[in-house]
Parts: sequence; C-alpha cells; structure tokens
Amino acid sequence: MQQLLKSSQILRTVSGHTPCTVKQYLGGGTQGEVYIADLADNNVALKWYFPNYLDIDKTLRHRLEMAIKRGAPSDKFLWPLDIVTGDADDAFGYLMPLREARFRSLIDLMRGAVNPRFRALATAGFELANAYFLLHSRGLCYRDINFGNVAFDPNDGDIRVCDNDNVGVSDEPTSIGGTVRFMAPEVVRGEALPNTQTDLFSLAILLFHIFMVHHPLEGRREYDIHALDGLAMKKLYGEEPIFIFDPNDHRNAPVAGYHDTVLTYWPLYPKFFQELFIKAFTKGLNDPQGGRVVEGEWRLAMVRLRDSIMYCNQCDVENFYNLEAMQSPGQGGRECWHCHKDVQIPPRIRINQNIVMLNRDAKLYAHHVDAARKFDFSQPIALVAQNPHNPSIWGLRNLSESAWQATFSDASVRHIEQGRTVALARGLKINFGKVEGEIRV
Repeated sequence: MQQLLKSSQILRTVSGHTPCTVKQYLGGGTQGEVYIADLADNNVALKWYFPNYLDIDKTLRHRLEMAIKRGAPSDKFLWPLDIVTGDADDAFGYLMPLREARFRSLIDLMRGAVNPRFRALATAGFELANAYFLLHSRGLCYRDINFGNVAFDPNDGDIRVCDNDNVGVSDEPTSIGGTVRFMAPEVVRGEALPNTQTDLFSLAILLFHIFMVHHPLEGRREYDIHALDGLAMKKLYGEEPIFIFDPNDHRNAPVAGYHDTVLTYWPLYPKFFQELFIKAFTKGLNDPQGGRVVEGEWRLAMVRLRDSIMYCNQCDVENFYNLEAMQSPGQGGRECWHCHKDVQIPPRIRINQNIVMLNRDAKLYAHHVDAARKFDFSQPIALVAQNPHNPSIWGLRNLSESAWQATFSDASVRHIEQGRTVALARGLKINFGKVEGEIRV
C-alpha cells in the first residue's frame, strides 16, 4: 500500500508556518498514518489523516485546535502540539511528542510479550487513573479508552496516553463512539454520547484487562456464543451485560479450561481491590451517576495495592498482604501463589488505617504522612535501610526535613534527625509531624 507522505516531504505548521520534514514511516491505522518528523531539529511524531476519515469526522480539526490551545493536562499525554498542512487545502495532520522506546503498548501486555511485576502494574494503574482525572477535571472526555491507546514502561509503570485527537467536551456530539468492547452499556445501546461517566466505565475495563488479562464481561455467555457478530456483541456488552465475578449472578462465570488466566489472577488480589471491580461491573453497569468507580477511588486503591506488596522469601515473587484471606481458614493467605511456600510477613507500618509493607526496598512519601499532600510521590520522606554493621537489623531512615519522634515499647522517646535511622521493632511508634505510625512485626 502506498504511503500518504514521502520521506523528506516538507509540511508546514499552521501556527507559525514552520517547516516540518517527514523522516520515517512508523505505522498506520483506521484514521491515518504516523511518521517520525523533524521540527526545528527535534524529532516529533506526525499523524496524517486519510481523506476518507476527514469526510467522516467533521469536528476533528476543531478538537485539535481546542486541544492545542488548552495544552496537555500533564506530561503523561502525547498531546497535540500543532496542526500541519501540505499542498492540498483539505489535507492535514498534527504533531505530538514522540513516544520513547522504553514504552510498550498495553497490547504487548495482553499478548504476553512483556511480563511486568505487580508494582509496575499498580503504578501504571495509578498513573492512568490520575491522568484521566486531570483530563476530566477540565470538562473533557477521552471517548475511546482502550488498551491500544495507552503505552507503559514495563519496568516502572510510567504511562503515556496516545491518540489524543479523540478528546472532546463531555456529552458533545461526535462521530467517535469508542471501541465496542470498552464502551459503557448505554453507549453500546445508543442511549448516550461518550462523556465523563462513560469514560469511567471504559477505564474500569482497561484496568481489569491490565490486572486480570481478560475482559470483565466475557465468561460463560461469551463461551457459548458461536459467532460473536454485531448482534451478539450488543447483547453481551450493552443489553444484558453480566460481570464474570458477580457475587449474586453466576450465569456468566468464567469457564475452567477456557478462562484459566482470569481464574488464576483474580484470587491473587486483596478483597478491597476485588470489591472495586465488583462495584464497577455490577452497580456500575446500570447506574452511570452513582455506580461508577471514580478516579480518586482507583488512585487510592492502586497506592494501597502497591503498599501491600511483599516478597516471597523462597522465590522472591511478589505477593500481596491479604489480611482478609489470612483471617479466613483455608484461604491460603500466607501461601506464595508461585512456589506455594509460606511467605514470611515482613515488618509493616500502620498509619491511620493504611498498612505499608516495609520490604527491603520500601519508601514512604508525603502521601503517607500528610493528608494535605495526598498522591504526592515526588520525593521519599523515608526508606528502609540495612544496618551496615549488622545486616540482620533493618531500620527506617529519615529523609524528611523534620525530626521524627520515636516512642519505643518501653515508653522511652528519642528524636530521629534527618539522615538518621531507627531500628524496626514491634510496638515502635513514629510521629512524623502530622500523623503517627506504628511498627508491627
């Protein structure tokens, strides 16, 4: 197939008529093609649209102009920088930051081409929820959230949201309905336009895919469908959707031998995490205003999930501190899901109602100790450190700008200055200034 643009072809930006040189073809989709281009000696990404797509999407240029004027909600978005045109008056594309090589598509995760650790997944989940929160707070919606429009770094969970030419004002008429398997039921049925509430449903589906590598509505009923055509999809995702782990309706439960991936992953996660998905895909199916899980709930859950990670002392695989499972006979809450050996629970700190596992690489942030700085992970205020003279002794080092007050089990008190470390011991209480944490071992 002949490409729309040629190497070395020169386009010009609309804002300043700055020359932009096409360098390399990257790939194409249903809307157009993407290239690497040179703009003022900097590599950028260029998306150039198919003529037939421009005939369909009449509001596209207006959306791009609005997005460029408003600017990106954060650096997590590969946001439109400028519109570019060529010789033809009706042909155009737009420039955006080039995605770094370290980022991989979530499609690679679905295919098993990358195998990130749970910490990276929880970080990616937090960053996604936070990115869409920033977008929605501007009165905008994404409209077509799916795992083809997100890239992540498998090593640390950093994310980038791509294809931001879909973004528009919530509830505004548009030709973009989304991707059927990610659409909210009311959009599938044709009863609503994409908006913030439908984005929340799509976000929940995206997150379920990330953690369970499966679709939340595809169980027994999908298994029984011989031809997944348009009518079948409308019924499955729009007219009669049923969550595969609905605690009160088991008609669409996963089928052993066919849905083994999701049957393996679901039990690994703590109850609080499962309950959010249950809410999203039971009440959230039919109650867009009151049943959808909002971004703040996902952000808190992702941080809590990350804080509950602990390492198996036999195989070093990540497990979750699952208090409910540990307290329920026969639930195997202390057994490593990978090697099936008992996991030694590490020291942990309870701050208010939150528990942070103090693994060898654990850090505390302002988020953990200051309610006014929720979700602030910019700089650690504490980290777990090993005693250089006695490696069997672990402590918590003060990286903050203020001294802590440490109260020991014998009621003695000591101030822990910046840079100093206090040994982790049962019953130790640390006053961080605005909140107190208690060590448990």
